[in-house]
Amino acid sequence: QTVEASSAASTESAQSTSEKPCENSSKTDTEEIIQEKRYSALFGDPEEKQLMDTMLRVDHAGEFGAVRIYEGQYAVLRASSAGQVIKEMGDHEREHLKKFNRLLPEYRVRPTALLPLWSIAGYALGAGTALLGKEAAMCCTDAVEDVISEHYNDQIRTLSDPAYAHEGKLRQVLKEFRDDELRHQNIALEHDAHKSPLYNVLTPIIKAGCRAAIWISARV
Repeated sequence: QTVEASSAASTESAQSTSEKPCENSSKTDTEEIIQEKRYSALFGDPEEKQLMDTMLRVDHAGEFGAVRIYEGQYAVLRASSAGQVIKEMGDHEREHLKKFNRLLPEYRVRPTALLPLWSIAGYALGAGTALLGKEAAMCCTDAVEDVISEHYNDQIRTLSDPAYAHEGKLRQVLKEFRDDELRHQNIALEHDAHKSPLYNVLTPIIKAGCRAAIWISARV
């Protein structure tokens, strides 16, 4: 009886030991599936890898350009009534850029080769419109943020497909950034963007330039 009891205890202990790793596992089955799909996207699915490359490269370039636009505007208008709000919007864009600076290496995506060009163009656009007055600067913000929020919406719709369920965290990031861009656009409208005498001239030109930059950054 003593031997049987000892054997039973040993068996119970062995079963407990074998079950313990399962109980202490840090990943659920769902998390493991998501991890596997993300690994596949990075190393096993060329089509999805290309989608992520294009998406993140363009987003990084867009946020980089937005930072430079606000820096150009702030350099001219820092002492004006719009100075503080321009600084705050620029700070938001810097946070977005920091996030994409972390996401690029995580997804093994290279930035666009045209960052030096976008740096000059963005600053020139921001400073140039600011020199035309506060309303023109806000007109620029309205146009740029409209294109960026539209672009984020397209990406959110793409990632809402069940095939990209494993990219839920990225989709949430894009939603948060989209909402920030829409807030910036509303701020621009509240600060008289529509009152710029050049509104109807500047808006289509700036939007066309932003869309061209998106198209080029996706490919270079």
